[in-house]
Amino acid sequence: MHEGLRAAPHRALVLGPVLAQVWRPHPALVHMISGALKDCSVPQSRASEPPMRETRVGRPECIACATGPDLADWRRIGTAQGHAAPAPKKRPDAVDLWVALAAARHGSAVIFTSDPDDIRAYLAVLNPPDVLVVAV
Repeated sequence: MHEGLRAAPHRALVLGPVLAQVWRPHPALVHMISGALKDCSVPQSRASEPPMRETRVGRPECIACATGPDLADWRRIGTAQGHAAPAPKKRPDAVDLWVALAAARHGSAVIFTSDPDDIRAYLAVLNPPDVLVVAV
């Protein structure tokens, strides 16, 4: 799977808020995450790899990655929080919703997550036609 991600024209995305949630000051964790980030893009982060890989004719741009969320997107996330049905005893999570919306904006996306039920609940509200959720 890792080789397949490396061969794709669009790098795997790690959204900034997701990185902030998982980053902890533990050397082993930092080493693991840093290694994985070499093949990923953190959209709109200056030190990150660009979302699209170079081609023979240059590097295309991903409009969804280049533009980021606007006010309508944040409102859509807030509205979806009110309509989503996350697992019992869990509160809606704006970061998970941003992941779901970013995947919906990209289309044909795959979300790797340790919270597949929550992500599916958010996708059920957003209703994208082609986003796949994979539990890890």
